[in-house]
Amino acid sequence: MAYRNGNYTAFYVSEPFSESNLGASATKDFSSYNLLRAWKAADSSFPFNDSHNKNYNVRDGSDWEKTLKPRLHDRLSNSKNIILFLSSVTKNSKALREEINYGIGMKGLPVIVVYPEYQNKSDIINCKTNTIKDEIQSLWDKLPTFRDSMAEVPTIHLPYKKDLIKSALNDTSFMINSKCSAGVYFYKC
Repeated sequence: MAYRNGNYTAFYVSEPFSESNLGASATKDFSSYNLLRAWKAADSSFPFNDSHNKNYNVRDGSDWEKTLKPRLHDRLSNSKNIILFLSSVTKNSKALREEINYGIGMKGLPVIVVYPEYQNKSDIINCKTNTIKDEIQSLWDKLPTFRDSMAEVPTIHLPYKKDLIKSALNDTSFMINSKCSAGVYFYKC
């Protein structure tokens, strides 16, 4: 059995992908992922263990079926959860569909959903009814594979706030070996 200690980060970038071109850094989802990496670099106690560091770059122009897809699967197999960045720029790309289908459908990984365009709990949650706002739920339609498989695993929905992300990363309810019941979760206002 694999040692599943990584956090697999799923985010949209246009394809073909090159980390060195300005287009990647201009993509909100990719920039959000890079900020997670920066938080970890600045504070070794920040609980982010990047599964993308576990093997070679998967968006390097290699063959999808022979190289890229198996690498994604390997990373997901060694992860305890998925951090999904979901924003207005997210597109239903081949890579994101595969990450979600395999990560949720085959591996049962809990998902920490981070909305980079929102900073506060009240931005994503209706604090009076303790429900996720319709505006946020409409973002789920950008990635139908995720929307349609959310009921299979626990998902926690967060604004892009460091302390909330840190709490979710430390929360054993959103780790594969100790996950809570499937459902939609969030930190109340």
